[in-house]
Amino acid sequence: MAKRGKKYNKAIEFINQDIAYSTAEACDLLEKTNTVKFDPTVEVHFNLNLDPKYADQMIRTTISLPNWTGKITKVCAFSDTISEADLKKAWAVVAWGEDLINEIALGNIPLDFDVCVATPSMMRQMWKIARVLWPKGLMPNPKTWTVWDDLVSIVKEIAAWKFEFKTDKQWNIHSIFGKLSFGKDKLQANLDKFIATVKEVKPSWSKWKYVNTVYVCNAMWPSIKLDIQG
Repeated sequence: MAKRGKKYNKAIEFINQDIAYSTAEACDLLEKTNTVKFDPTVEVHFNLNLDPKYADQMIRTTISLPNWTGKITKVCAFSDTISEADLKKAWAVVAWGEDLINEIALGNIPLDFDVCVATPSMMRQMWKIARVLWPKGLMPNPKTWTVWDDLVSIVKEIAAWKFEFKTDKQWNIHSIFGKLSFGKDKLQANLDKFIATVKEVKPSWSKWKYVNTVYVCNAMWPSIKLDIQG
């Protein structure tokens, strides 16, 4: 077992590993276990009683937290009806039509954005770069609200608030849900909304325990187990 540093050992003294905490208690502990001088991101980690190798057990949805996550999402927008200027005013970092598709296909534009959105009419041309976007999880998809006629509204929403989360191959969901500087009340509101959203997308056929465990932590610091009804 790796040897822990003094700061980690000091932080873990606040946590009883045999106890599952309420979201209010956990958000209080996030502050007490912080030992860094910068403003750390706070994370939530779910383990679900599902098997994502089956399509009907794959959880993938979007969420808007009441107090943001502290991260500006970089959005790339594909449109043949809305001007590049209007999309960039809505906080798209890259925006264009067919020319943008061609530039990405040629490798002239780095894929350093977080989300791609497109109008429905543009999707007929997106096949040209699908093999580039799919592996990075960037291909626009109607199921995640990234294919829409009113791209200006969608870009604004995604850039500031809305983001996607999904299960990985080990049945986990990993995400940030704020910055420690938000304070206990705002972090708890974000955390409660996240937990509620995960419960809402539980497959309707699932009759057994759905959420195995939920932990929160400051980045790279001790995890805190939550007490929720799964």
